[in-house]
Amino acid sequence: MKDVIFKGCGTAIVTPFTSEGINFEEFGKLIEFQISNGADSIIVCGTTGESSTMSLEEKKSTLEFAVRVANKRIPIIAGTGGNCTKSVIELSQYAEKIGADAILVVTPYYNKTTQAGLVAHYTAISNSVNLPIIMYNVPSRTGLNITPETCLELSKLDNIVAVKEASGDLSQVAKIAALCRDNLHIYSGNDDQILPVLSLGGLGVISVISNIIPQTVHDMTKAYFDGETAKATKLQLDTLELTSAMFSEVNPIPVKAALNMLRIQLRNS
Repeated sequence: MKDVIFKGCGTAIVTPFTSEGINFEEFGKLIEFQISNGADSIIVCGTTGESSTMSLEEKKSTLEFAVRVANKRIPIIAGTGGNCTKSVIELSQYAEKIGADAILVVTPYYNKTTQAGLVAHYTAISNSVNLPIIMYNVPSRTGLNITPETCLELSKLDNIVAVKEASGDLSQVAKIAALCRDNLHIYSGNDDQILPVLSLGGLGVISVISNIIPQTVHDMTKAYFDGETAKATKLQLDTLELTSAMFSEVNPIPVKAALNMLRIQLRNS
């Protein structure tokens, strides 16, 4: 079995901005909130972190800040993906240099890469770093799907250890699990499918709603792993309305609005 980066709740954390750039004061508070409220890992510069519209220097400073603030209290997974292999390698090597615990690499978007192209892309990245790699499959964003057969091929690489599966296709998740077994861990990429993915052998979720309820998402996964399936199921069903609200507009618009509401409520309480 390959090394486990984290088990349970991984928060795809938002990136707070001001009109001048990244708001590191607020970002530090968000990191501390996650650590003190049950998150098992933090994913920085992912989709929810708006990495696709951040400059390289913004990404580097955000990743460095998160690694320094977390100070190994919780795994920091660096979102380093993009549609240019050379650029992904540069950022991935930087993430390794500053002490990130793993990298999350989304499939190349817009390029409409073939499956053979995907193998070449991830192989080049794998060869460039020693960090564990989580592949990120989100066809609704990228227009590209990693097939189960491609997952199997890439799972043969030592440091490709997991896939964040956000296709929404549970049949595909099942086939990945059947083909790859212990050679590729699976994380749910959808908050409304946490338990279904866990039931197929998944290790957790890379979550949006855990930006605001990390303890609940942690408790849901822990309950399942502890054999308390009724409790886990209740928590999954109880969060469906919130999950729907968090995707009522394009992510991360709703979750950032929710965080602003919570901040105002805390200041006024």
